[in-house]
Amino acid sequence: MDFANYDPAGARRSREIISAKIVVAGGFGVGKTTLVGAISEITPLTTEALMTAAGVGIDDPSKVPGKETTTVAMDFGRITMAQDLILYLFGTPGQTRFWFMWDEIIRGAVGAAVLVDTRRITDAFAPLDYFENRRLPYVVALNRFDGAPHYELEEIREALAVPPDVPLVLCDARDRESVKRVLVTVVEHAMQRLEAEHGRGYAPVG
Repeated sequence: MDFANYDPAGARRSREIISAKIVVAGGFGVGKTTLVGAISEITPLTTEALMTAAGVGIDDPSKVPGKETTTVAMDFGRITMAQDLILYLFGTPGQTRFWFMWDEIIRGAVGAAVLVDTRRITDAFAPLDYFENRRLPYVVALNRFDGAPHYELEEIREALAVPPDVPLVLCDARDRESVKRVLVTVVEHAMQRLEAEHGRGYAPVG
């Protein structure tokens, strides 16, 4: 179903199954593949490849110690969020040389989760600018890496100049329940945006 023509109140009354596309984005090595794998109810489709000499001078693996593979196209997964709502997850490649694919990946998406690694805050600027420029609803998810510095959410909002209406959430990309909360936030934020733009009724996803 085209989300732009989705009437949440009417759809939930009829109990029709609604499918929606969510994009999981962010910089290199922020945990996109891990997040999709943690929540998908099917074996996720991944396009992980060993990092090679092609990335020398472009990718900086020193920022993510121990990382030997990278997504070169996309990750794909699926989760049933409610009796009448199925989400299809599309993870973007993180390296800038693959960003030409993003416009195709986000086509038809209802919203996005932009993952942020607090050890590399500046890497989030470009992904955030991308979604702001395309006016796709998004939330910012701070992925809690072991040993990463802790900041208050409002400190992160100020540092990244995230608009006040954009939700910020903490998450652990390895934990299914944590990831589910991120996805619920994306859906609710997207539906609130629809309500604001079209004046339609809204019922939160439980």
